[in-house]
Amino acid sequence: MTGPERVEAWRPPVAGVREVFHARFVDHAYPPHTHDAWGILLVEAGVVRYRLDRHDHGSFRSVVTVLPPHVVHDGRAATGAGFRKRVLYLEPGVLGEARAGRAVDAPTLADPVLGGRLRSLHACLRGDGPVTDPLEAEARLAFVVEHLAAHLDRRVPGPATTRDAGGAVARRARRQLAADLRGLLDGPDGGSVTLAAAGAALGASPTHLVRVFTAAYGMPPHAYLVARRVDDARGRLLDGQAPADVAAAAGFHDQAHLTRHFRRHVGTTPARYAASGSGERGRGR
Repeated sequence: MTGPERVEAWRPPVAGVREVFHARFVDHAYPPHTHDAWGILLVEAGVVRYRLDRHDHGSFRSVVTVLPPHVVHDGRAATGAGFRKRVLYLEPGVLGEARAGRAVDAPTLADPVLGGRLRSLHACLRGDGPVTDPLEAEARLAFVVEHLAAHLDRRVPGPATTRDAGGAVARRARRQLAADLRGLLDGPDGGSVTLAAAGAALGASPTHLVRVFTAAYGMPPHAYLVARRVDDARGRLLDGQAPADVAAAAGFHDQAHLTRHFRRHVGTTPARYAASGSGERGRGR
């Protein structure tokens, strides 16, 4: 592990996530302190030694560390090489403060599935640049929280069922996504309906909604939504609209966001696609 000490922190547009914190430290040692949020820690390199409620613990790459709200802890590198970490700070209500005592008793979770889900969530929150896909991040967070809650409740996380009688929930969810190519229906406050709100309207938890949708259509809701946006963008480009205008009209954050997904789905950039021709030949079909 080489390079200087560094810190990167931001607040993503995802309900329940207060802060994302990525850092590499060599000499820095945290004094005793508390947070009023849940800290979900991944150590990507090195080893961290810490005291939580006057008990000694260690954190390293193969485990997930759960630091509950309002409980005193510190932290330092276990060796002179330092450590690199990623931390997700979750609002207290996401996991419920009643679970804090269970996290104090057992803050270390040796669960590679949970670790993989957390790393995927961090990658989504960072994006390829400054863009976070809120729907994808919300879905990934829901699965992480479900998994964490199972551990803290002393349940063994296991495979969940994907029962959906006649595919009714999946079909209704697809109709909701298709109703607006930006993917989220206008809510009563003029904002956008979240995955949680869509699930509540359909009588399903966010994780169950994602599971039944994926089982029915072979991709999760956020991937379906991106594919629909790209398809919409293709038609707009062939109609002669400028890529920057297409990005906004098809529901992408900006032209760079459109280009990233368009290249992955179509194999070329929007500008090259638009210049390649028109009609059926321009669609590459």
